[in-house]
Amino acid sequence: MSVLRPLDKLPRLNTATILLVGTEDAVLQQLADSMLKESCTSQLMIHLARSLPLPSDGNRPRLDLIVFVVNLHSKYSLQNVEESLCHVDASFFLGKVCFLATGAGEESHCSVHRDTVMKLARTYRSPLLFCDLKTEDFHATMARRLVRMLLVSAGHVPGVSALNLLSLLRTTESPSLEDL
Repeated sequence: MSVLRPLDKLPRLNTATILLVGTEDAVLQQLADSMLKESCTSQLMIHLARSLPLPSDGNRPRLDLIVFVVNLHSKYSLQNVEESLCHVDASFFLGKVCFLATGAGEESHCSVHRDTVMKLARTYRSPLLFCDLKTEDFHATMARRLVRMLLVSAGHVPGVSALNLLSLLRTTESPSLEDL
């Protein structure tokens, strides 16, 4: 079984690499295209995967950020993310993993409840972003946010580490009894 580890590879100069994991190829590709349109001082490398583990490949670059995309309209999407999480080393959850819940704008059509995804993100101590990627404005906004998170996770933003970012993205809610 292949487990992704954040320090398996050395970083490349001025390169930041993100892996988008989700069941909807078209959504991932649109998000990737929007990210590539953002102006950035670093070279962005974007990889898409339907699930983990990734095929064994000695040429695979170092991953600076993994984004698990859950479609709130698909229980299969949630199941796929939950199964993929088993293939990620625990050290990735120190500011190098993010959850993105899509379809949040049409809550009446959701087959996955928002609380389920929020609990998943809390369990893995990772940020959770909600969005509706059906409009171009949301694509651009989410792409901008993900590029910024990627640059921080890759160490390309002076004075801010991935752990700082993690604490900034956390909600101010007090932990529930089950979290303690």
